[in-house]
Amino acid sequence: MLIKIYGSAIHGVAAQTITIEVNVDTGIGYHLVGLPDNAIKESSYRISAALKNVGYKIPGKKITINMAPADLRKEGSAYDLSIAVGILAASDQILADRVQEYIIMGELSLDGTLQPIKGVLPIAIQAREEGFKGIILPKQNTREAAIVSGLEVLGAENIKEVIDFFNEGKPIEQTILDTRKEFQEKINNFPFDFSEVKGQETAKRAMEVAAAGGHNIILIGPPGSGKTMLAKRLPSILPPLTLKEALETTKIHSVAGKMGTETSLMTIRPFRAPHHTISDVALVGGGGYPQPGEISLAHNGVLFLDEMPEFKRTVLEVMRQPLEDREVTISRAKFTVNYPASFMLVASMNPSPSGYFPDDPNNTSSTYEMQRYMNKLSGPLLDRIDIHVEVQKVEFEQLAERRKGESSENIRQRVLKARATQHERYKDLKISYNAQMGPKEIEQFCELDETSFSLIKTAMEKLNLSARAYDRILKVARTIADLETSERILSYHISEAIQYRSLDRDFWNV
Repeated sequence: MLIKIYGSAIHGVAAQTITIEVNVDTGIGYHLVGLPDNAIKESSYRISAALKNVGYKIPGKKITINMAPADLRKEGSAYDLSIAVGILAASDQILADRVQEYIIMGELSLDGTLQPIKGVLPIAIQAREEGFKGIILPKQNTREAAIVSGLEVLGAENIKEVIDFFNEGKPIEQTILDTRKEFQEKINNFPFDFSEVKGQETAKRAMEVAAAGGHNIILIGPPGSGKTMLAKRLPSILPPLTLKEALETTKIHSVAGKMGTETSLMTIRPFRAPHHTISDVALVGGGGYPQPGEISLAHNGVLFLDEMPEFKRTVLEVMRQPLEDREVTISRAKFTVNYPASFMLVASMNPSPSGYFPDDPNNTSSTYEMQRYMNKLSGPLLDRIDIHVEVQKVEFEQLAERRKGESSENIRQRVLKARATQHERYKDLKISYNAQMGPKEIEQFCELDETSFSLIKTAMEKLNLSARAYDRILKVARTIADLETSERILSYHISEAIQYRSLDRDFWNV
């Protein structure tokens, strides 16, 4: 008897429905075709033990299983439940009337319990688009799938519940989630606040400008000056995720298997801080079976590279293209995968190998050592970072002060106001904030008066800035003007923007 069961495969951050055809015929043998990987080939052992432990068995006949489309590689153990239900239905051990109404996915343990799987959100979205009645999953994955409205989400703890559902009509508990309500409840749950930061008013201002325009930023300062502390608090002043952005971000984390069992939808912007020993594949994504890297996991959020010069140069250089294009393309011989990577880069570094500024008495680094240290960061990469800000050592009086600093909530209100101005300005374009402006938009929205033009011309000549640095200054100046609700870019906006190009100055070219 031939039965068709439906599962799903992940390709990038999207899903594709897989038809699992199970044919039970006279003879002996177990044949699994359709480009399965080793994890799927091993499923027969898990399925056999699981069925035996719940009172069923694989029939002693010739079983042929085809996973279509046959030219698409299938991977992972998530098809255990689909294949098991197909075998039971094809051998008349369960009723097959309703199996084609559901996408069925789950990994089986030997005792028949179901283990959670990856990529549930894109699978659920695809199931709804293709008109399936519902989706049957391990119970741990149901909250994630229930984000998708208009789809019956059934979470089973073991295969016996699924068998009883089809055979006896015994209901499986349906998970229903009010996505919007849950999203609104958790949208402002931040673990850190800017009020905890003592001193560093200049650095806080730079972080506010970066958040308002979506600009990349690098913090340069001695150990213990608060660089990491500032970076961790950046998500608390960024605009809240929209529901669309939250879904995009959740899909990536779902595909990477980073969603917890109690989590349904990501409600705050991600903050990723990889260690400096990370490989280039782990950062941008890839592998034999491509997976999202750290820059994709930071999509719609913040990627923090602490002690940036300690990262391997090859790792840093692979970020050049994603920083410009805001997506990563991973190409293999037979397929290409695109992962979104629109993130804010926040980097930190010491000013020298010893950790201190060249004019600090504690600095023990020679001119040669400092030059070699700075050369770890290439000019083209630094050009892609809009704001360079020096973070000075915090004095004792500031540390001992009891008065709290300005809260993240107050700063966020100014950021939101500036972002609203940008949203209105770019409503007819394909961009949302100032950092995304291209040459055409810069020419249109960053007009300068004579004083501002003369100022930026002098800066270009004295600091020997590149054309990309010129664009960056104009973008940052546009953001500073937006924070002050100024329609035009004025000379003092340009002055402040030039101050945020620290690494372009002779002081660093020792």
